[in-house]
Amino acid sequence: MNARFLGIAELAETPSVAVVVDVMRAFTVAAWAFGQGAEKIVLAESLDEALALKARRPDWVALKDGALAPGFDTVNSPGLLRSVDLAGRTVVQKTTAGTVGALAVKEARLVLCAGFVVAEATARLLRTHECDSVTFVVTGEDGQADEDLACAQYIARRATGAGTNPGEFLRRADESRAATELREGVRQGVHPDDVALCLELDRFPFAMVAALEDSLMVLRPCAAPSPTDKASV
Repeated sequence: MNARFLGIAELAETPSVAVVVDVMRAFTVAAWAFGQGAEKIVLAESLDEALALKARRPDWVALKDGALAPGFDTVNSPGLLRSVDLAGRTVVQKTTAGTVGALAVKEARLVLCAGFVVAEATARLLRTHECDSVTFVVTGEDGQADEDLACAQYIARRATGAGTNPGEFLRRADESRAATELREGVRQGVHPDDVALCLELDRFPFAMVAALEDSLMVLRPCAAPSPTDKASV
């Protein structure tokens, strides 16, 4: 498998297969939303679009980065979201990097959104599809976020079926600037457990697939295939 690791701004063309990585915290939060029973997540282009979607569908749950704001139900924190019952609900998510990265590759044939919490399921889905070339979108810090790059590199290695010790990759993420900022309270809308939850390897057994549905980019959980299952992309 030929793996490329690019920042959002480096995406000169639409890849066939893209894995969009945001460890701290968009796609850790998305995984927790599905873990709490959410049916789907709509990835909003802007805060205004998120609020407009929420206004049209008051039963939807809207969340954003930073402090809680009028019109939103909660914030982009796994520690806070894990106590919210989302059974059967639709979540609208707008974040600074993760949702932007997913929308940047919305025309790709296969779009996966990932963090460490769904790493193995994501790698297994890539193996099942026998992808020759995969573009990993490193969303944080203009493509320089080491927690996202470490996670992307780990998934890429696991996608080849190679035995890979996750310790070094998790250590890099734990020592990243994002982790430091979350611990030190530089960012708003943070729970003390957020970093630990973002580094909980393979917490969930599903991958997360994003696709266009009626002009909206919608993220859904996808059961990790068994090692013998195969598909083509």
